[in-house]
Amino acid sequence: MTRRTDVVVIGGGQSGLAAGYHLRRLGVEHVILDARTAPGGAWQHTWDSLRLFSPAEYSSLPGRLMPVQPGRTYPDAQHVVDYLADYEKRYDLPVQRGVPVEAVHRDGACLRVVTDGGDWQARAVVSATGTWTRPFLPAVPGRREYTGRQLHTVQYRSPAEFAGQRVVVVGGGNSGAQIAADLAHAGIDPTWVTRRPPRYLADDIDGRALFDHATARRRALDAGRTDTGGVASLGDIVAVPPVRAARDAGILTAKPMFSRLTVSGVEWTDGTAAAVDTIIWCTGFRPALAPFAALRLRGTRGHIATTGTRAVDEPRLHFLGYGDWTGPASATLIGVGRPARDAAREIAELLRP
Repeated sequence: MTRRTDVVVIGGGQSGLAAGYHLRRLGVEHVILDARTAPGGAWQHTWDSLRLFSPAEYSSLPGRLMPVQPGRTYPDAQHVVDYLADYEKRYDLPVQRGVPVEAVHRDGACLRVVTDGGDWQARAVVSATGTWTRPFLPAVPGRREYTGRQLHTVQYRSPAEFAGQRVVVVGGGNSGAQIAADLAHAGIDPTWVTRRPPRYLADDIDGRALFDHATARRRALDAGRTDTGGVASLGDIVAVPPVRAARDAGILTAKPMFSRLTVSGVEWTDGTAAAVDTIIWCTGFRPALAPFAALRLRGTRGHIATTGTRAVDEPRLHFLGYGDWTGPASATLIGVGRPARDAAREIAELLRP
């Protein structure tokens, strides 16, 4: 059976909900298809100690301020999950859960969205699939020969399962620093390796300052001025309290990246080697764009060419929430609102008789 609607939004996390909010305000018929069976997007799968970089009021989707979490300046992931679940109910957003999208095809004047529960025909599609389901592992020599345990950020929960182990944490970004600090505070003494020396943002910078920087950059680009650079130009690691405490206590120090994995551990270019029980790859993600392969849209580095959020070669398709690729800070709770609004407006104009 094929169902029909004006817009299919693929993904029911923060970006999909922001899209739904703006489409509803414009009176555009839509449905939000989410592969997960519970609300909260990727936030329901993070590690136990994760906290937002920003206070609640700087971590809100359009239309609804995130309430303060009692006793916390920076909310934890469960607070975000609860907020997103409430947001979905408050605006009566048409989310269908447990509906993974398999493919999107052109179908005359429509796009056909294929799921295991039947197809949808839509006049436009918004991709809000995020990146959490596409963890990236670098092609390090010996990775397939190493016989210890390997896991990615997405599989890490807490230090408890690593007690007594020799652990290497790979990655010089926020997840690498936070997970290494989490382990260090638990007395595990991980080896933290990075490709370049860690670049910490100033200690007084949190998500509020990052959002202000991203906003200033967006305004400069809109006005045709010189690009001031994304938030990565300020540094790679936000010095959240646990990271700052571990760094200042001397229990969070980085070593250069090893050159290869051996059967039982790691080896550096100078021949130094170490036995390792577990390697945690905090090496980032790629956009989850597999459903759009059949559209054969051109792009580079795993992306698809876009103007704003709209695909250059398929004007009925918009991408939302993938970071600077589709809007400054659009992978954040507070940053996704503007590109979601712009995408909804473009779609409403496209659908106008």
